[in-house]
Amino acid sequence: MTDTLDHPLIRAMDPLLSAIGGRVVLPDELSPGDIPIAWENEVIGGVRVDSLSTALARMVDQIETELGSSLANLGRVEKQAAVRMLDERGAFMLRRAIEDVAAMMEVSRITIYNYLNAIRKD
Repeated sequence: MTDTLDHPLIRAMDPLLSAIGGRVVLPDELSPGDIPIAWENEVIGGVRVDSLSTALARMVDQIETELGSSLANLGRVEKQAAVRMLDERGAFMLRRAIEDVAAMMEVSRITIYNYLNAIRKD
């Protein structure tokens, strides 16, 4: 059989795993919280997702890559777009996310609340 990490299903999942902060674990490394991956009735591995403690940092990294700059270096319109993107991805459901994003953008948390209020009125 093909090595698990080189299996076509695993290779096809790479972009998804990267986006959600997951990684492949071998079948003998599966833990109760892992998601088994089966191919033709055989478990070929599993997915282990990082904890939520790193979720905001992952989302911010993705948005900074998409927008081509750090949150602090964005202009007002781009910061509003970044807040919209973070909101759409559920970032503000995380504890302290508003304060953390405000610090990363070098704005007040009131500014983030104002951006969110304007976005959510649309």
